[in-house]
Amino acid sequence: MTVPGRRSSTFSRLLRHGFTDPSAAERLLDLPELAALRGDSVLLDALGATADPDLALRGLVRLVEAQPEEERRGLTTTLLSAKPFRDRLLGVLGTSEALADHLARHPRDWQALVTYEAADLHPGVADFERGLAEATDPVSLRVAYRRCLLAIAARDVCGTIDVAQTAAELADLATATLRAALALARAAAPEDAARCRLAVIAMGKCGGNELNYVSDVDVIFVGEPADGTDEAKALQAATRLASHLMRICSETTVEGTIWPVDANLRPEGRNGPLVRTLSSHLAYYQRWAKTWEFQALLKARAVAGDPQLGAAYIDAVSPLVWKAAERENFVSDVQKMRRRVVDNIPVGQVDRELKLGPGGLRDVEFAVQLLQLVHGRSDATLHSGSTLDALAALAAGGYVGRADAAQLDDAYRFLRAMEHRIQLYRLRRTHLVPEAEEDLRRLGRSLGLRTDPVAELGREWRRHAAVVRRLHEKLFYRPLLDAVAQLAPGEIRLSPKAAGQRLEALGYADPAAALRHLEALSSGVSRKAAIQRTLLPVLLGWFADSADPDAGLLGFRKVSDALGKTPWYLRLLRDEGAAAENLARVLSAGRLAPDLLLRAPEAVAILGDPEGLKPRGRDHLEQEVLAAVGRAEGPEQAVVAARGVRRRELFRTAAADLIGSYGTEDSPRTADPGDLVDRVGQAVTDLNAATIAGALRAVVRAEWGEELPTRFAVIGMGRFGGHELGYGSDADVLFVHEPREGVDEQEAARAANQVVTEMRRLLQLPTADPPLLIDADLRPEGRNGPLARTLKSYEAYYRRWSLVWESQALLRAEPMAGDRELGERFIALVDPLRYPADGLGEDAVREIRRLKARMETERLPRGADPTLHAKLGRGGLSDVEWTVQLLQMRHGRAEPGLRTTRTRAALAAALAAGLIGADEAQTLDEAWVLATRVRNAVMLVRGRPGDTFPSEPRELAAVGRYLGYGPGHVGEMVDDYRRVTRRARAVVEELFYGA
Repeated sequence: MTVPGRRSSTFSRLLRHGFTDPSAAERLLDLPELAALRGDSVLLDALGATADPDLALRGLVRLVEAQPEEERRGLTTTLLSAKPFRDRLLGVLGTSEALADHLARHPRDWQALVTYEAADLHPGVADFERGLAEATDPVSLRVAYRRCLLAIAARDVCGTIDVAQTAAELADLATATLRAALALARAAAPEDAARCRLAVIAMGKCGGNELNYVSDVDVIFVGEPADGTDEAKALQAATRLASHLMRICSETTVEGTIWPVDANLRPEGRNGPLVRTLSSHLAYYQRWAKTWEFQALLKARAVAGDPQLGAAYIDAVSPLVWKAAERENFVSDVQKMRRRVVDNIPVGQVDRELKLGPGGLRDVEFAVQLLQLVHGRSDATLHSGSTLDALAALAAGGYVGRADAAQLDDAYRFLRAMEHRIQLYRLRRTHLVPEAEEDLRRLGRSLGLRTDPVAELGREWRRHAAVVRRLHEKLFYRPLLDAVAQLAPGEIRLSPKAAGQRLEALGYADPAAALRHLEALSSGVSRKAAIQRTLLPVLLGWFADSADPDAGLLGFRKVSDALGKTPWYLRLLRDEGAAAENLARVLSAGRLAPDLLLRAPEAVAILGDPEGLKPRGRDHLEQEVLAAVGRAEGPEQAVVAARGVRRRELFRTAAADLIGSYGTEDSPRTADPGDLVDRVGQAVTDLNAATIAGALRAVVRAEWGEELPTRFAVIGMGRFGGHELGYGSDADVLFVHEPREGVDEQEAARAANQVVTEMRRLLQLPTADPPLLIDADLRPEGRNGPLARTLKSYEAYYRRWSLVWESQALLRAEPMAGDRELGERFIALVDPLRYPADGLGEDAVREIRRLKARMETERLPRGADPTLHAKLGRGGLSDVEWTVQLLQMRHGRAEPGLRTTRTRAALAAALAAGLIGADEAQTLDEAWVLATRVRNAVMLVRGRPGDTFPSEPRELAAVGRYLGYGPGHVGEMVDDYRRVTRRARAVVEELFYGA
């Protein structure tokens, strides 16, 4: 009977200790059976420390009630006096209703939790076999199994063993149970036992020493005849023994089941014989097995029966497992299998599926197994059936980043702990997270989450699942994996002689030098060397898929030497998308991009960022350049900083161009070369405009502070104004200024000319970067005229002295830097000149034609082939541009679409206006794009500008690869160029010359 007034204090204490039904708990504590325990605060504290104090108290009452009268005192005394026992017993009772049921049925089994010696903490198979030794039938085996399981659960919930040790102990208990069940089967049929040798091979989680509390135990049976026995009769006997073993473990008795034994991973699955000979197994695996079967065999482990036969099976199938990655489409098959698993989850369960769903345990296991199978061919340290051990080996070998491995390990342990606790409650096979709040509360508390268990559990689960999903996508779908899997085994680890022969076969001109590079990159036992050994076999193939493999490998060594102590570099190449392949393409495609990269090796990071190859817009670039200039101490340092930005962005543009031109496994060759040309032209134009803006700011700051005495603008001309710059193009410009109010014109002119002179000096300081030359020769009076003029001066000159070629040049005029409003007023000034209201008179047309003809004869370099000169030759850039510009000057006033500085846009506008036919427009556009790409290719390949194809064979081949022509097709490339430009010249003759 509860004493009046005591209820409220006990009630509140029970609430504080985590009881959700204090009233029921009070009634239970008042039962006579708990009289010896009732007043002890230690017991209440221990109950409050469990996952579910209400469940623990109910289980304790049932256990005490089930004790014989003479033994009850021993239980209560031990419970009060021995803290380790108290924590273990109540911890189990507060976590597992099923084990509480077992203790109620077998009340003396609590004594299995009393001993707490060091030797008891981590029992092995032999210890569990002793615990099962007294079992003489399936029922007593189940009881003994549950008693052993009770001890494992006690160690688990008290934190004596971690989740990996728990899983290993469960696998050891399963091994002991399979042995005990086989012994019972043999005892029941001694004549069958005498006829055959039978080995039991554990698969899945049991084979991997990472079993759940409740799980199918996957096995494969191998049988051989005993001496003198017919094979057929021996296999029949072995099949009867195997079937009996499965029934002993799987059938339901008054003590329930142990677990189902599943043999469906055997050859041919359910349709195949339950027991096969070793030779039959091998014949199947060598001829018929699918990819997933080799993945399953990765965890195979002999656990029961004939030990020699089991060992022979493992020895025979292991080499097949580690050759599986050489199968055609191996990586994609494994990836498809994982996707099928997710697709088959019922829609209503996806968000609760702890094992199979996205971000679940299978994501970790599949990623680890795929990496093992690909890299384990040449690295025996990866040959582990345990997920966490294999993950640690992958990290140690450099195949997975340490931080990624640590996060994955942490997440996997948390998810497995959730799975264990969910199953432990009722010992049912489930991987679904419960929905009821009381179940979630118990689950959260069992994992140490006590402040707000339900909310904390949800947050932790989502966090770990997100980590798993992210890293699964990163590792499981890593492009490098497929490339490594496609290598022959000998290519992964080559002897020096074999490597030299392999390099020569791949097209390396100097195999000895290449071997030295490989040795320097991959020798030693460091993590860096290990990662390089993984990368290099694949990179060698990618370098070989270029015109100059030797240059690619040399560039890679230089970049690796420069970034050798940078932790993110090799991690980037190993982990991030197509970074390694992108780098290989860039390093082996010519001189420009590698030279830029070696001056700023950290730009490698651009290649691993999906957004990294997209060009930055002018506003973004100008902002960055001006900020860098603002931090510099003087004008020289400011321009150095601006050049640093330009160098990085030139590399970004060149890399994107090369990768788009070559294509990669994930991103095939860009279909429209015109897109590449436009992107390069716009990117280089924006970059040079930002650099000039930076030089202008640097000069003004150094001499005048924040404001120049005259407003000043830089007008882009030629390809600069047309947004069509190539990698080696000069920047044609005009400089315009306008004195500020109250400033003398002569003072303004001196300031403007000083700015121009200093800008040109700074931009022409010696550097290893591609030069940015400012060319102002298109200004009025050419080289004889002043570098900078006022807006009024330009107006006076153009009104009185302007020639037709100057009006034509102004078609490309566009403000690029400096005072925007002044630049716009300059454009308004010149619009009537470049788009005359009455079009062009015949005299002007004749003058333009005469100038063009004169340029063709006088400016083409001596000895140059006019059919192959991209700028001035037949059907080249000049032909197309002068034709388009003539159309602009004639019709620009009437057709707004023609008022553009861009050649291709003006050509499209002329087509839209009906000024040119579709065939003619396509012919001119194709020739212009091709000629522009040839010039860009020459600069990329040689590292210096050029207007015609290189004569050196390797350089010519590299230009061909850039343009889409494979090895041996450079002649076809030159023929195609001549054909395209010849057709363009015919159009020019008609449209420009009026032929």
